[in-house]
Amino acid sequence: MAKARAHSSKRTTHHLLLAVSLSVSVLLPLLLPAAATAAVAVVEGDGEIKSALGAGRQWATGKDEVNLVEEGDTAGGGSVEEDDFAGGFGSLDSMLQWAIGNSDPEKLKEEAADVQKLSAGELLKRRQEIKELMEKLKMPSDADLMKIAIADLKNSSISLEDRQRALQELLVLVEPIDNANDLDKLGGLLPVIQELNNANAEIRTTSAWVLGTASQNNALVQNQILGYGALARLVKMGYSTSTEEAAKALYAISALIRNNVNGQEAFHSENGGAMLQHILVSNSVDARLQKKAVFLVTDLADFQLNSGNPQLPFLSDRLFLKSIVDMLSKFDLDLHEKVLLAIKSLLELSSTDVEDFEFYDLEGVLLRLGVQVEDLTPEDQKEFAGEVDGLRREVQTLFQQKLKQLQLLLSKLIEFDVDDINCDETKLSVQMS
Repeated sequence: MAKARAHSSKRTTHHLLLAVSLSVSVLLPLLLPAAATAAVAVVEGDGEIKSALGAGRQWATGKDEVNLVEEGDTAGGGSVEEDDFAGGFGSLDSMLQWAIGNSDPEKLKEEAADVQKLSAGELLKRRQEIKELMEKLKMPSDADLMKIAIADLKNSSISLEDRQRALQELLVLVEPIDNANDLDKLGGLLPVIQELNNANAEIRTTSAWVLGTASQNNALVQNQILGYGALARLVKMGYSTSTEEAAKALYAISALIRNNVNGQEAFHSENGGAMLQHILVSNSVDARLQKKAVFLVTDLADFQLNSGNPQLPFLSDRLFLKSIVDMLSKFDLDLHEKVLLAIKSLLELSSTDVEDFEFYDLEGVLLRLGVQVEDLTPEDQKEFAGEVDGLRREVQTLFQQKLKQLQLLLSKLIEFDVDDINCDETKLSVQMS
């Protein structure tokens, strides 16, 4: 079951203390002279062990299990080499250090004396018990945890709860890029993609989330997921009436096609522009989802500008541009900022016809927005409103410049045509004479 991470993070104090107790009672007799010196040092108040156990090692202060687990978690991330032993001990030697430092010296002497009375067979049996316990307490690697979660996804008989838990395990595990790169190698990418077709909306949502997290700024995983054809299903999920499902699908799409020419071409082929337009024009769609859609539009336009790659046709579609401009009619400063940034980038595209923006009265919309921002903004948002208004002015200036450039171009074309007409008339007159 996909409970390995939960199991590994819930080592009980009972198991930890048992391991320490066994290690002290069995192994200290093997190092009795050093242990006796250490015990005496405790009585005399010496804070360090200077013995055969290791020179000059500071004793650990007592920490409860929660602190040990938290320290282990914060020290992790990415590909981390495993300790030989669990519970925060890098070796048996360090476990002995901790055990001695957190034991009653007098009681320690008594227990050591009792253990000395054990027979060789009994000592061997106790050592075996410790070895078995250490194996049980050993922390699994990220790869081990991923294999467990993947096995659960491949198991058609597990419950929805366990399937969801497996996906949530992977969601955490694929955050480090090395783990994300290993997901397909371990046979886990395709099972996650297949869960996009699950009848349960929560499972589909988490699957999209995993794919987005794994492919974030990762060209290798982007191309792997695109190669499996997952984009088509994600685009369909963008139409979902569930805000959470549509949002996670859009998150995954954004991660997949960001700075990826093949991904953007595939997005266009799957009619992704229509999906974005649906989100923008639907009154029933949550504003948060619309902001994500507008942000993606800006990201795509900026990539086209900076990369010099062929531009996406839907970004210059007249009706698509209208859906962007119409977003400025809603009074939401955060939305206004994102829409203005999108329009600014779209105006810069050579494929955009500025007359389309003029047709939808962008100038008038910007003027009305300026009045709205000035008159209706609450006091606690005045500073942000000022920033948005500054951006509005930039867009307005850019729009006017683009219009003037177009008018100048048209006037030159007209002059050229008139000159051609005059030239033709002169030639005709000469011929007639």
